[in-house]
Amino acid sequence: MSPVIRRRGEEFTLPSKYLLFILTVLCVGMIVITFNTNIFTGPLNTFAGVFVVPFQKGITAVGSFLENTTEKLTSITKLIDENERLKQQIDELTIANTNLEQEKYELTELRNLYELDAQYEDYKKTGARIIGKDAGNWYHSFVIDKGTDEGIAIDMNVIAGGGLVGRVTDVGPDWAKVQSIIADNASVSGMVLSSSDNLIVSGDLELYRQGYLSFSKLVDDADKVRIGDKIVTSNISDKYLPGILIGYISTIDDDSNNLTKSGRLTPAVDFEHMNEVLVLLDLKKNIGAGDR
Repeated sequence: MSPVIRRRGEEFTLPSKYLLFILTVLCVGMIVITFNTNIFTGPLNTFAGVFVVPFQKGITAVGSFLENTTEKLTSITKLIDENERLKQQIDELTIANTNLEQEKYELTELRNLYELDAQYEDYKKTGARIIGKDAGNWYHSFVIDKGTDEGIAIDMNVIAGGGLVGRVTDVGPDWAKVQSIIADNASVSGMVLSSSDNLIVSGDLELYRQGYLSFSKLVDDADKVRIGDKIVTSNISDKYLPGILIGYISTIDDDSNNLTKSGRLTPAVDFEHMNEVLVLLDLKKNIGAGDR
């Protein structure tokens, strides 16, 4: 809308573009006056002090605010970029650390298997990796990645860690199923290493919750068997090779018949943490069978 200027008997209209031009000139003039205020005196200087200088201060304040805001936004953007870069580095380092821990664990396990291999050097063996297991926290039944193609057969003994794990119960071309000695229906003919007295070791998953296996039918008339004695597989077993460590006696109790003893033993193998095992390729039936 253009301003209207009244004259005698007529109206004068000032176009908007001229009004904008006039205001622009005034603003430029005020700016010039602002930068040269010190050369003016009198009313003009007073006018500049009252009207122009506050206007300049306002413009300066707004400019400073915009400059500070821009710097802050730039800093925030840089911090966000740096934070993303650091997060990526943390993720990479976490993955690398996990891989190193896994390699360390596997190296330790391989060293244990190597020592176990040396301990039972009289038997032919092959290493295998566990690729599946039944439900639960413990490896009472599991599958390994080798089968008949690698010479694996039913009833071959499996060892790991400190000693006996169990035996092969089913086999395919490239897999085999192993039942461990902690399973409820598992039993092993054992022998007290220090006295050569025979006993039966039985699996019991409920008992293994406490970290034990049970043994029974121990004939120890001379009371030679002590807590801590080693129990190994007996030579009278028809499925297990002789001399493989099963565990250590933890408790001994006299049976009600006063002829035998029973109790608990701590297994040599940690049945909660296993990844690699050794399969003994010799079958007991091929080297002689006994009563069991």
